[in-house]
Amino acid sequence: MNLSIRNRLPGTVTTVTPGEVMAAVRVRLTGGQDVTAAVTTEAVDELNLAPGASVQALVKSTEVALATAAVENVSIRNQLPGTVDRVTTGEAMASVRITVVGGTLTSVITRIAAEDLGLAPGSPVVALIKSTEISLATP
Repeated sequence: MNLSIRNRLPGTVTTVTPGEVMAAVRVRLTGGQDVTAAVTTEAVDELNLAPGASVQALVKSTEVALATAAVENVSIRNQLPGTVDRVTTGEAMASVRITVVGGTLTSVITRIAAEDLGLAPGSPVVALIKSTEISLATP
């Protein structure tokens, strides 16, 4: 299956916290960072998600927010520090490619936001991703 989702980070499931409808699945990425994905309990069963399972964390580039430092007092727990590799700007939007430990991420944000944050190659950034915006795929 081919996907248009550019952001694919490999990892291993460390915990699954089931709920009535949704489960919180903690994944240790290849680079050592932990992220949490909120997926349906049906998906947990269908994908056989359990500790030790190999997965890819998938995130659409439009769902990756950026900050110039870690953000405190926010509900977004998935915060991956990295460095800007490339910024491609258009009239309205900017595509920002980021290197994080263990891979790369692309974020699509408004051009004005990229300018306000002063994003340029070499800039330190933190990618912010809500757990509900991370999908999981198994090999």
